[in-house]
Amino acid sequence: MIRSQQTIFLISSASLFFTGIILLSYRTYDWGLLPLLGFLILYLSTKKNRSVISLFLFFLLGLLVFQLATGWINEWNVSKETKILLNRSFLLIILMALAFSHLISKEKIRFFTEFPNWRKRISMPSHTISLPLFLLIGLAGSSTIFIPLIWSLEISEVKSLFLFAIGFTILNAILEELIWRGIMLSSLKRNVSVLYAVTVTSLGFGLLHLSIGIPVLLSLLFSFGGLFYAIVVLKTDSLYPSIAFHMVMNMGMVLNGWII
Repeated sequence: MIRSQQTIFLISSASLFFTGIILLSYRTYDWGLLPLLGFLILYLSTKKNRSVISLFLFFLLGLLVFQLATGWINEWNVSKETKILLNRSFLLIILMALAFSHLISKEKIRFFTEFPNWRKRISMPSHTISLPLFLLIGLAGSSTIFIPLIWSLEISEVKSLFLFAIGFTILNAILEELIWRGIMLSSLKRNVSVLYAVTVTSLGFGLLHLSIGIPVLLSLLFSFGGLFYAIVVLKTDSLYPSIAFHMVMNMGMVLNGWII
């Protein structure tokens, strides 16, 4: 009975969290404040799972401020590239909100900052492979993002996007990985379960792309990218490979002209 109640609570909390991301991403602030209020009531009314409730609550608070800040810079008379880079840098707001959540919960923040053990073997469904081979396969898969460049853009266009691509890639990949596979994944894994942590962070990662105008179906497809990055982090116990793969994907997206 207790376990069933716990399961219902966790599923309901995740659903409320996803609803908050969607509503705030679309800047539906009146309705978007309801999930925040729900988590606040839960936090004040129960002592169980407070770390999880606090994590979701402060993420949504950070997202609310993030959306207000990016809406403000959209009114500036600056280039589109500058607005995009500022938008990505404002992900620091969400990161700081999550850090504050850990401060309140008196929990240590873990970012999976250890370097990979290159001698480690990665367990697969029917066999094991070496870590370097595992990462090489992941890198090869991520690099397929550059295939459309063969047909889509001239070399001169690629060169003009290159500096912006570097800035966007560094900001976006590092901050998104610190948020989702750093604080969120490690905290949920510690307090709930690996399955719950991976599911929430993967879907949440995809849905957050709604805030930058990505359509719903494509945002949900990005959740598979979040799943891939989560698996990489858990298999290697390190955030660095997922940041590297994320950078490759972001660089390809910019050079393909899919960002601006």
